[in-house]
Amino acid sequence: MVTPLIRVKSVKKRTKRFQRHQSDRKIAVKESWRRPKGIDSRVRRKFKGCGIIMPNIGYGTNKKTRHVLPNGFLKFVVSNVKDLELLLMHNRKYCGEIAHNVSTLKRKAIVERARELNIKLTNGASRLRTEEDE
Repeated sequence: MVTPLIRVKSVKKRTKRFQRHQSDRKIAVKESWRRPKGIDSRVRRKFKGCGIIMPNIGYGTNKKTRHVLPNGFLKFVVSNVKDLELLLMHNRKYCGEIAHNVSTLKRKAIVERARELNIKLTNGASRLRTEEDE
């Protein structure tokens, strides 16, 4: 089994989602973040005590751990066997993920070739079982 070359602990500065202003009061206002644009808005002007904090660049994650999966690899979407050849020299940094629109026949070929090249696949077991097994 292949393991990641470097394992850096991921630290998130904020795990809660930023909530939209007045989404708790009005049904029509959904929770997904939208920037307040009103000329007198307390939230836009960042007054203390208004309860809503706005996202800014300071909440960004570390560049070394950005887009890193919990298993320590970066994800690379694979659509055919030829795409796996790109990961040949980078199998300790990237893991492959088979694209959702790849058929079962091609999936078997991709999984077999990944095993030969020692490349980890995140969804290598999906859609491989036959009807007799079920």
